[in-house]
Amino acid sequence: MGIIEEHMQRGIDFKIDGNYEEAISEFLEVLLIDETCSEAHRQLGLVYGFEGMFDESIEALKKAIEIDGVNAEIRADLGMTYAMLGMFDEAKAEFEIVLSLDPENEVARKQMIYF
Repeated sequence: MGIIEEHMQRGIDFKIDGNYEEAISEFLEVLLIDETCSEAHRQLGLVYGFEGMFDESIEALKKAIEIDGVNAEIRADLGMTYAMLGMFDEAKAEFEIVLSLDPENEVARKQMIYF
């Protein structure tokens, strides 16, 4: 396992355990090594959301999409974040993209019922 994978795994473990500060630190370490790691941006965005840092969450998820725009999971995460914040037009747009990439995506299919 390489250094990036080690930081990612530790970050995910910290996230699962609710140690968000430590998780953020690990994901930022990954981005210092490789700023184009979409999964690190995604995980960072999720943790920021858990911490109530919604602007940072959206920014990190958008950066992940900028790097890997065809990743339906990242787009679904951004859609869920938008929906949680009451940004329904933005959420619907993301879920529509998710379904164009992955028509069977369960998260997007369930969320589109509300729109």
